[in-house]
Amino acid sequence: MSKKVISVSVPGNREKALEIMRKEKVSAIPVTKGDTNMLVGLITRSDLINNPDEEQIAMLMSRDLKTVNPEDELKEAAKTMIDNDIRRVPVVNDDYELVGIITSFDIVSLALTKLDIEDSVENYMITTVPTTWEDTPLNVAFESMKQFGLKSILGLNNLGKLTGILTETDFIAESEIISEKTEHSSTVGTEGDKWSWDSTSVLYIEKNRLRFTDKLVKDVATEKVETANAKTKVSECAKKMKADNIEQIPVTDVEGELIGLVRASDLIKAIAND
Repeated sequence: MSKKVISVSVPGNREKALEIMRKEKVSAIPVTKGDTNMLVGLITRSDLINNPDEEQIAMLMSRDLKTVNPEDELKEAAKTMIDNDIRRVPVVNDDYELVGIITSFDIVSLALTKLDIEDSVENYMITTVPTTWEDTPLNVAFESMKQFGLKSILGLNNLGKLTGILTETDFIAESEIISEKTEHSSTVGTEGDKWSWDSTSVLYIEKNRLRFTDKLVKDVATEKVETANAKTKVSECAKKMKADNIEQIPVTDVEGELIGLVRASDLIKAIAND
C-alpha cells in the first residue's frame, strides 16, 4: 500500500479536489472529516466529470466504501477490487482512520512483477474496446468512451491501425467546466374563449457542462503505445505496465491487429485466483 496518502477533507469544494488530482497526478483521493484522519468517503475523477453541476465534495464523494486493514492478505484486497469493480481500496486501522491506499496498479507493479505466472493475457483481457478515428474531435471521442464505461479509448488511422491511446486524465487536461443558461417557454391559453389572452411562461435553466478544446484525438493521444500479444505472460505484461507507468495495454494478434485491452484491474485476477 501507499502510506503517504493524498486526501481532501469535508467541507470542501470540487475545485479543491480537482486541484489536488492535477497536482498529484492521481485519479482518486480519500475524503476525511475536518481536521481528523477519519475516512468518510472517496472522490474520483469520474465523480467530477459525471456531476458538473455539483460543487460540494460531500455531495460528490462515494460514501459506501470498501476498505481493507493493513494486516489483511494481498489476495483479499485484490478480491475486494474485483468483486466491486473498483481500482483502489482505502486502508484503515481498527479505528477507521486512514493509514494508506492500495490500487490495482500497486498490486501489478509491486507484486505481479515478482511472480512467474505462466498464464497468458488472453485469459484476462477485455475484447469490447472503445476505438475512434484519430481525427475525431475530443468531445465526440469522450462520449464514445463513456458509452463503454471505460477509462480509455484507442485511436485508429484510416487503415484501422492503432495510432494512440487517450485516458480519462488526458480528457480532463483538455477540458473545463462552463455554465450555460437555456430558455424554455410554453404558451398557456383557453381554447374557444375569445376574451382570454394566451400567456407565455419562460423557464431559465442554468447547468454546468464539460467543454473540451478544439483539438483532435491525434493531437492529445499518447503516440508511443506499448502493446502485448495474446500469448504474453501475465508477469511480463505486468513488467511492461510498471516500466511505462501505465494501467492498460492494447493486445494484438500475431498479425498486429487489435483484439483487446488488458488493464491492471484485469491482471490482479491472477493473484485473486491463485
